[in-house]
Amino acid sequence: MITYQLEPHLSVAEFREILIHSTLGERRPVDEPDRLEGMLQHANLILTAREEGKIVGVSRAWTDFVYCTYLSDLAVDQAYQKQGIGKALIQRTREQAPQATLILLAAPAAEAYYPRIGMHQHAHCYYLKSEDELL
Repeated sequence: MITYQLEPHLSVAEFREILIHSTLGERRPVDEPDRLEGMLQHANLILTAREEGKIVGVSRAWTDFVYCTYLSDLAVDQAYQKQGIGKALIQRTREQAPQATLILLAAPAAEAYYPRIGMHQHAHCYYLKSEDELL
């Protein structure tokens, strides 16, 4: 049985573990524990999915709870995918800030997933990578 809970003090080790066991490990600084710790410390909404204590999914977000929620990381262990865990984590994240619009940038491997669960695509998203400079 999968259980879901708010975990504002998720450990760096467990966060790293779920990133590695999902497809997000390829695009996150899993070999930089200080950055992972900062990612956890500065998020204000962290939910986990666990099976018998083992972490199998995480949702890490920032929200003002009334206007927008940015879901930065949605990671589900590859062995547990296609069981509704990602959708449940998104729903539980949204329930924490029901007035807020939930926003995320899809990982390339997950682009087809989000429309299937009812999320809308926005064509006007822009970003700067850490090494980019404004012109």
